[in-house]
Amino acid sequence: MLSQHLVILPILVPLFAALLQLLPWGENPQYYRRIIGLVSCVILVAISAGVLIASTEGPQVYALGSWQAPYGIVLVADRLSALMVLLTAILALPVLIYACYGEDNLGSHFQALFQFQLVGIIGAFLTGDLFNLFVFFEILLISSYALLMHGGGKLKLRACLHYVLLNLTGSAVFLISLGVLYGITGTLNMADMAVKVAALTGDDAIIARAGGVLLLVVFGLKAALLPLYFWLPQAYAMTTGTVAALFAIMTKVGIYAILRVFTLIFGAGGAEAAMLGYDWLWWLGLATLALGSIGAIGSRDMRLVVSYLVVISVGTMLTTFSMGNERATSAVIYYLVHSTLVTGALFLLVDIIARQRGKTASRIVKGRKLAQHAVLGMLFLVSAITVIGMPPLSGFIGKLFILEAARTGAQLALLWPLVLVSSFLVMVALARAGSRMFWHTFEGKAAEEKSPAGQIAAIALLLTGAVVMTLFARPISSYTDAIAADLMHPQTYISTVLNQSGGAHE
Repeated sequence: MLSQHLVILPILVPLFAALLQLLPWGENPQYYRRIIGLVSCVILVAISAGVLIASTEGPQVYALGSWQAPYGIVLVADRLSALMVLLTAILALPVLIYACYGEDNLGSHFQALFQFQLVGIIGAFLTGDLFNLFVFFEILLISSYALLMHGGGKLKLRACLHYVLLNLTGSAVFLISLGVLYGITGTLNMADMAVKVAALTGDDAIIARAGGVLLLVVFGLKAALLPLYFWLPQAYAMTTGTVAALFAIMTKVGIYAILRVFTLIFGAGGAEAAMLGYDWLWWLGLATLALGSIGAIGSRDMRLVVSYLVVISVGTMLTTFSMGNERATSAVIYYLVHSTLVTGALFLLVDIIARQRGKTASRIVKGRKLAQHAVLGMLFLVSAITVIGMPPLSGFIGKLFILEAARTGAQLALLWPLVLVSSFLVMVALARAGSRMFWHTFEGKAAEEKSPAGQIAAIALLLTGAVVMTLFARPISSYTDAIAADLMHPQTYISTVLNQSGGAHE
């Protein structure tokens, strides 16, 4: 019975955990809320691994209320969505462990909001319906509004205001695009819409393309693609380290939506709407990569540097995806997993460094020696090597895959120099920050307050992902190759969703 409901369990587990955490729990409610949250995340990792294993046999379709597609709401776990769900669970557990050492006390209901955020993110990965993609977007956005303000402060309020206004605008555009596409195709199920769009001609195809362009704008905003990325650096830099680390998966929701919609609906099989937006993604991705690199080298605060690393990763991935072939898409997915884990670890690491440096915080200036100087310095070195793309860790392998995917003259002439120059600028930015924070410190007594061993372990756990991706690069790349093949040839996905005779549940 449990296996029949496996696909919906990654949504239900954090949802029920959040509802339990909202209940009154006596004199020390936070203790029980932490236990519920940690148990929920452990269970989520196990269930997500089960979904990933099941998805290797083909897309797993779950029809809610026994209503079959395209009329009912369906959840679909194929290789890509299952990987994204597992990645979310693997990121969430160490981040929550880190938060349980007191950071969750800075605001009310942090634990419940954390779980609701997971509901929105995981739901966005699993839904097979565009309108429900909008619904899950709103769930994760509403939770993120509150989490962004976690701990309070004027600077957080200003950054949150920009974030809220832009995303409210994006939500309105999303609804308009759904109206356009529903009006011309009569469906919101993604698999069914792919079939309908492929049959459109003339003016109908032009209208569908217009709806697709609006979707690209919305997803570009979520992913932080130029010119819609300006909200991200300040928002991520102003919030707490825990929230910023969890938000490392947020931009990946936008990237996932682009990968899904613009291969399934507007991919090579889209007839007159085929390959919509790929040329724009190429140029906008290159510009995002370039400006993100300039932002990183120009930042005088380590939180901002890490925030711009997220922008750089977005530009790198979307530029590579726009090449429109299996090798490039496989490289994007490998790099996506790597960048999510490493930037999440960096946000947590910078939070500890800022706390131990006192008044200088995360500013890249000379400050006092850290209480755990050697341990934090080693973690910073590993993080820097990984995110720069130096051998032998996963960052090097990911960028090597991306560079290998560039085959034509224009791709070689533009992508190679930008990726290599970007890596050099990031190396300079991180070397400057590291020298100020770990080498050129004030003489005298070091900071006395040490961070709990559990927080250090949480960061190390995330960085272990880079080591695992290095040691198992071949099987992981084989899996990403299979995902890329599924995306470039979505017939199996479409036929499984629309012709599913079993798997309906009440």
